[in-house]
Amino acid sequence: MFGLKKSSATRAAERFFKERRVKVIFVDLGARPIARGELGRFVQKFGLTALLDLNGKAYESLGLAYLRISEERLTERVIEHPEVLRLPLVRGGKLLSVGEDPQGWAAMLAQD
Repeated sequence: MFGLKKSSATRAAERFFKERRVKVIFVDLGARPIARGELGRFVQKFGLTALLDLNGKAYESLGLAYLRISEERLTERVIEHPEVLRLPLVRGGKLLSVGEDPQGWAAMLAQD
């Protein structure tokens, strides 16, 4: 699970898995950036714009709504500023989910 400690959706995901006694490996994107390859998995499935929190303060303050930049440069910005993502990004086996998605998380648990 990738997220930020201060994100309420990330805390909800942690609580969801903890209540079901599922061990989760948590990567705090505030302390350690997401690997380009790991981000690529989510981009491949959902598309880069689906991963962005288009209504968030960080997206607005970075001016991403107004900039016309390549997907490569946007990916770099996302790695530098993870707060523009819809968090958490959760990977369970081959299943992926973005944002607060209890149904997706439950599907991850059901596949085991």
